[in-house]
Amino acid sequence: MTREELERASKLLKEAAEATDGDVQEQLYEQSDQLAKLATRDQGPDHGRLARHMTTLHDLAEELDGDVAETVREARQEVLEYRKDVPGV
Repeated sequence: MTREELERASKLLKEAAEATDGDVQEQLYEQSDQLAKLATRDQGPDHGRLARHMTTLHDLAEELDGDVAETVREARQEVLEYRKDVPGV
């Protein structure tokens, strides 16, 4: 089972990483990789895990500007959309 929103977020973050360099690029690739894994796991992530990703993506978007920052914001929005349907909290 794939979680489409998390998969889209992962792809957006990979795209953003390819448009930048340095430490931010590494962080974007790491977030992309983690979300790709969450998208295909047997059990979906919980609210806490998703909140941590959303916080990290917010912080990364604040460090960036232009199209790259917007792409990271889009990825964060995808995570938020997925999180809305996660039971609990």
